[in-house]
Amino acid sequence: MEARCPNRETCFERGNITFLILGDVCTRNCRFCGVSKGKPREVDTDEPSRIAKAIEELNSRHIVITSVTRDDLPDGGASHFVRVAEEVKRRNPDIILELLVPDFQGDTTSLETLFTAPFEIFGHNLETVPRLYSTVRPMADYQRSLRVLACAVKAGFCTKTGLMVGCGERPSEVEEVLRTVANEGVSIVTIGQYFQPDKTSLPVREFVTDELFSHYAEYGEEVGVRVFAGPLVRSSYIAGLTEEELTNLKEGGDLYGTSDHSQAF
Repeated sequence: MEARCPNRETCFERGNITFLILGDVCTRNCRFCGVSKGKPREVDTDEPSRIAKAIEELNSRHIVITSVTRDDLPDGGASHFVRVAEEVKRRNPDIILELLVPDFQGDTTSLETLFTAPFEIFGHNLETVPRLYSTVRPMADYQRSLRVLACAVKAGFCTKTGLMVGCGERPSEVEEVLRTVANEGVSIVTIGQYFQPDKTSLPVREFVTDELFSHYAEYGEEVGVRVFAGPLVRSSYIAGLTEEELTNLKEGGDLYGTSDHSQAF
């Protein structure tokens, strides 16, 4: 399952790989997403061991585990994330593991379950500005997603979120989101151009200029959050570029490092 990502080859070459778990059918109807919507199949209980083995054979350095949204499951799939993370780390203890998760309908018990997993980076994408949620993410809630991010920060995780631009948002609205997540303690924000995955999806309203991407990166620094911004930047695509920074943090250095990748790609 590739979700029509434009960066597959680049990520594979860098050894930065994303795995989609819990099937390939989502219970939500987000208008920007290329993943199939409908009734998912039963959870594959062999998935943790198969993913861990694949990572071991690929000898990857930075792994992102993400999923479709599973509102049909009592815990939204949180316990399955834990099983996958535990098996991946058991067989690959030296990799940096990033979990990019849905909102679990804001259920704190599900989040507490997830936080027992062994991983380094917590990711949950806001995707767009509050005004556009009813159009872009009609089954999601901006404040609920903010609470998810705040819970991860409080739990002590390096926390990350992502935005798409070109959906009709105003620059002032993106700036407001950056101020808000900075205040919540989020460490990293990715901002990339939205591309329409198929004819039935939300149309592109605007192709954002390089100057505006640069502005968002600079504004993030002003308000206190690290912003990676560029047309092809995606939450998973940029993942490997944070590996060195996370290592520096573990060794007592600065999470944000010294390299400027904010306008890459």
